[in-house]
Amino acid sequence: QVQLVESGGGLVQAGGSLRLSCAASGSIFGIRSRGWYRQTPGKQRELVAVISSVGAINYVDSVKGRFTISKDNAKNTVTLQMNSLKPEDTAVYYCNFLAWTGENYWGQGTQVTVSS
Repeated sequence: QVQLVESGGGLVQAGGSLRLSCAASGSIFGIRSRGWYRQTPGKQRELVAVISSVGAINYVDSVKGRFTISKDNAKNTVTLQMNSLKPEDTAVYYCNFLAWTGENYWGQGTQVTVSS
């Protein structure tokens, strides 16, 4: 069984930083991409950042220049470094692994709250 465990969420003032981490346990045949999504009440889950198996990276426009996604293949992890945080970044953040089989794996979600 595959499980993704997230950590690093919390409360921070505007302009501050947080680092989210996600570790996968269990066997995944092959990982196509790893990403971070976020969701607030009344809104659909939004892709924040994604990194492919070969290291290609994309960010949603609102976080470009502030967030950095990275991965460690040997440790089966993905991280999201969040700097210059804004109140509009407040959300529940979910990590995601997409396998080459088409299966999606999700973390449990971690709350990020940015105060003004």
